[in-house]
Amino acid sequence: MKKFLSKILYYPLWGVWYALSVMPLRVHYLFADVTCWMLTHVIKYRRKVILKNLANSFPEMSEQERTAMMHSFYHFFCDYIAETVKFGTMSIESVKKHITFNGADEVVKIVNEGQDVALFLGHYGNWEWVTSIKQWVNDANNLAGGHIYHPLENEAFDRLFLSFRNRMESESIPMKDTLRWLINNKQAGKVSVVGYIADQVPTWHNIHHWLTFFNQETPVFTGVERIARKFNQAVVYVDVKVIKRGYYQCDLQVVTRDPSAMPENEITNECFRRLENTIRRAPQYWLWSHNRWKRTRAEFDRRFKVVNGHVVEK
Repeated sequence: MKKFLSKILYYPLWGVWYALSVMPLRVHYLFADVTCWMLTHVIKYRRKVILKNLANSFPEMSEQERTAMMHSFYHFFCDYIAETVKFGTMSIESVKKHITFNGADEVVKIVNEGQDVALFLGHYGNWEWVTSIKQWVNDANNLAGGHIYHPLENEAFDRLFLSFRNRMESESIPMKDTLRWLINNKQAGKVSVVGYIADQVPTWHNIHHWLTFFNQETPVFTGVERIARKFNQAVVYVDVKVIKRGYYQCDLQVVTRDPSAMPENEITNECFRRLENTIRRAPQYWLWSHNRWKRTRAEFDRRFKVVNGHVVEK
């Protein structure tokens, strides 16, 4: 019954989203401005989490500066929501005007030489629009493009997001299916370019590496590095810049084409160093409302131990 209801719910959701999406982007930004005022002064969306994250990450800032940064974050976050809704009906030509990729020719070169590419990025700028990268590397031969995602619990909403995310010919790949997807494409003679949003919080049992990120000991996913080593993928960092409202530039920086030549965890460390530099350049465009540091090393050491590479409870 639940699955049946989700299927029925999908169609009115799609209709509402589509109706909103066809409005001009400038109208979406008007709604974003109103929503920003609501989040800031009425709802106070995750205010404590945001201010705590900013205080720990930028101890040199005054309280007034952190409050101003929070307001700037709210403003961008509402723009991100508006842009994501608009993305549902944007043409390829329109998207390519709003987000550009420098270094796409190097990715094409790597793919044409037969090497898979792992794209490392964070929740910075409009990460939904980054899925349009395949439109910039379509000159590559036998290319399969995808991005890893966590399926939503609600099937109707999950289906809705997939219907819009996959419009730019980049396939949404559930995290658990990543290896199967890569192997299937390799067997089919295709070369893969896959995007990973890698700054999420790993579950306790998926914590295999800690590093210093914004002055704090931080657990991180190492999946990008492990997969890159397993499949000998080139690792490319996506450095996102916000040019102005609704316009983004992504610089594709090759971290390594030989992952096996780098020490263990160094690919992960280097990508997070670059991500921190990206964020420090203009902090308001990162997802500060995410409770990124909710898992601490002290609690991990108290509750868990590593046995033969697996995290188990003590």
